[in-house]
Amino acid sequence: MATYQDFIQQNEERDGVRFSWNLWPSSRLEATRLVVPVSCLFTPLKERSELPPVQYEPVLCSRANCRAVLNPIQVDFKAKIWACNFCFQRNPFPPTYHGISEVNQPAELMPQFSTIEYIVQRGPPSPLVFLYVVDTCLEEEDLQALRESLQMSLILLPPNALVGLITFGRMVQVHELSCEGIAKSYVFRGTKELNPKQIQEMLGLTKPATPGQQGRPPAPQEETSFSLPSTLRFLQPVHKVDTNLTDLLGELQRDPWPVAQGKRPLRSTGIALSIAVGLLEGTFPNTGARIMLFTGGPPSQGPGMVVGDELKTPIRSWHDIQKDNARHLKKATKYYEGLATRAAENGHSIDIYACALDQTGLLEMKCCSNLTGGHIVMGDSFNTSLFKQTFQRVFSKENGEFRMAFGGTLEVKEMGIGGTTQWKVCSLTPSTTLALYFEIMNQHNAPIPQGGRGAIQFVTQYQHASMQRRIRVTTVARSWADAQSQIQHIESSFDQEASAVLMARLGVFKAESEEGPDVLRWLDRQLIRLCQKFGQFNKDDPNSFRLSESLSLYPQFMFHLRRSPFLQVFNNSPDESSYYRHHFVRQDLTQSLIMIQPILYSYSFYGPPEPVLLDSSSILPDRILLMDTFFQLVIYHGETIAQWRKAGYQDMPEYENFKQLLQAPLDDALEILRLRFPMPRYIDTEHGGSQARFLLSKVNPSQTHNNLYAWGQESGAPILTDDVSLQVFMDHLKKLAVSSSA
Repeated sequence: MATYQDFIQQNEERDGVRFSWNLWPSSRLEATRLVVPVSCLFTPLKERSELPPVQYEPVLCSRANCRAVLNPIQVDFKAKIWACNFCFQRNPFPPTYHGISEVNQPAELMPQFSTIEYIVQRGPPSPLVFLYVVDTCLEEEDLQALRESLQMSLILLPPNALVGLITFGRMVQVHELSCEGIAKSYVFRGTKELNPKQIQEMLGLTKPATPGQQGRPPAPQEETSFSLPSTLRFLQPVHKVDTNLTDLLGELQRDPWPVAQGKRPLRSTGIALSIAVGLLEGTFPNTGARIMLFTGGPPSQGPGMVVGDELKTPIRSWHDIQKDNARHLKKATKYYEGLATRAAENGHSIDIYACALDQTGLLEMKCCSNLTGGHIVMGDSFNTSLFKQTFQRVFSKENGEFRMAFGGTLEVKEMGIGGTTQWKVCSLTPSTTLALYFEIMNQHNAPIPQGGRGAIQFVTQYQHASMQRRIRVTTVARSWADAQSQIQHIESSFDQEASAVLMARLGVFKAESEEGPDVLRWLDRQLIRLCQKFGQFNKDDPNSFRLSESLSLYPQFMFHLRRSPFLQVFNNSPDESSYYRHHFVRQDLTQSLIMIQPILYSYSFYGPPEPVLLDSSSILPDRILLMDTFFQLVIYHGETIAQWRKAGYQDMPEYENFKQLLQAPLDDALEILRLRFPMPRYIDTEHGGSQARFLLSKVNPSQTHNNLYAWGQESGAPILTDDVSLQVFMDHLKKLAVSSSA
């Protein structure tokens, strides 16, 4: 019989779904007692090679408040009727299915195709729209690097995509792309807030078509395969304007307004974004579109400003926020939330590429990307490979197809509830992973009957990069179990990896609005309750405490989560915390676990590279370590290795094996750097090096300056910290879990 681990793995590969519990409690009270909620991680566009999209539309349940999609269920082949497993409605098959039988079934009835994708044939194709919003208050070197990246992106865009350009500094310019040989733009003041109607009127987007225009022939279909409004001077097909736009980008000048000594340049980021949102609202509502904001500093004037133009006034810190001393924070956040809501309602996503040595206002602006499914990329400069390669990967292809989707909606259909739940997901990639939390509604005195199966259907509609509308349907089912008599079976069905990520996402959600210590106390309480529920122990005897294999790693994940940058803001700016949290709540399970508990590999002369404990005991003089935290790749050379490297042994022919040892972690790091989005920061350091802190802050401090003399000198590196070690954390956990007073 396959283990739960095999079952979990197969379901993830086939459907992109990982549930916290793979047997479901049959009443609300029992679900509450399990501590970790019935929830799942779902990757709507997980890449699957087995079944290409089918060229017909899904068959829907005929009940108006259900409309579930036909899936692998019981079918009466003689009567040509299928019963919906959500509302139990009996539905006739459409005439096109008249030939079905036990041996001739459509793909959606086969169990191996519990996930299936349909291409919607009806309706005209919708264009893809990319609107660049570019900050010109950059240093010349940075602006030149950004110009080159933007010019390169024109080659990578789908040729029939529409592209537009807005630039901003003290003023905001919307560039007309349809005029030949002459640069023309509409200029807006960076301090004056305009409503959508005013923006559209000023750009001439609301003028009614004249009789002469109505009689014009449609645009040639072979060029774009969709007709464009005649008013559309600001968004043009890439293949028509790539030369013009390449020249225009190449000629972009720094913002001409002089910046006095001790002042910041005046950046009208808020108005620039507002105009971008208004332009797309007026031209392509409910169509796949990306606003791509490139900024090199904080908004410093007008609506959405984060800091004033006086350099002597620093941008807000966590200390300022805690003391309620960040004067622009609430107003700016509210402003960007308004823009994000408007963009989301129209299915448009907002990307933020923020490259600067200081903060750029990501804390206030993060909602623009978080609410619309956009990317956030943070770097020191537009002239780094981190930005250049990450930006290039936005347009990466798999089997000739772009790995991006637009204008999505996710609908969840559940057994037992007639209503449906729906969310807009304006932008999706194959790795975008959502967390969904479910509530068991049955009361304790009327539990769901045993042996039955609960079904959930995820219906994701989206606009493919090929401009087709597609519908991907994933239908999953799990058995109901009685938590009294089958508690051991429920325990065995626990997915500790998925649960750690699902609880971490709840923690990150709480950390956005609650004090850090309160969130940590909440996490600790949940962990103690889980250990009390499922641990095997004798009352008041911590040494007797045991956890089964299905829960044994969970406390360790919680230990590392408590120390992670998602919950700890010490040593991180508000922008950095926003950046880390943004990526954590959208990555898939594997990447999320790396973020919670980084992976550590050891390279030595004693054998092939091997994973080692994320522990200070793994830091040895004759080892090289490679640590992957998702955001950073750290290569750390132990004390002896570092001395040999300084002595140049790797350059001597007789020490070829040492040269190979130094090269091995580099090769592995390059492989990770090549594939990851966003590209991680690469750090090469050694024992005693200033950047060794990246490794030392992540490992479990099992040896510290406080207990140094209890350990042999060769057993690892002591860490200068007052943080508790995993061992001390586990001892406290066991003590609290077995306490009769708890």
